[in-house]
Amino acid sequence: ECSITLQDVHLQLRLPVDRYVVTGSTSSTDWGAVCYELLGAIPDDINGGRIEMGWLRDTFSELDNDLTKLKRIRYARAYILKMIGGYLMPDLSRNLVHLRWLLKLVDFRAADKLSWGSAMLAMLYKEMCRAT
Repeated sequence: ECSITLQDVHLQLRLPVDRYVVTGSTSSTDWGAVCYELLGAIPDDINGGRIEMGWLRDTFSELDNDLTKLKRIRYARAYILKMIGGYLMPDLSRNLVHLRWLLKLVDFRAADKLSWGSAMLAMLYKEMCRAT
């Protein structure tokens, strides 16, 4: 028998677990507009609210020293989205990340108040249920 708890998530990944729940509907969102607004670019292919990790890597590959504050914020959002899609809550294909997470990165101060550990654990259990 195997069980993973919120305490495990907090201790091993240092993700907050005692903050506001990560929630929200994503059913009727214009993902192209979201990407343009929050990342400054729109991927060629948005499939069901998911984008390819490769697009994120290619589009946000290197930081220049002369980036404006807005571009640095967009790069930070892309970096966090890559971490979410690549390590914390990967898609089954391990090549896609859902843009619902990007909606939580509009304001970094607000994102810091969210229980990311709880969201990650919920996704883990959801995927484990699918696998079995």
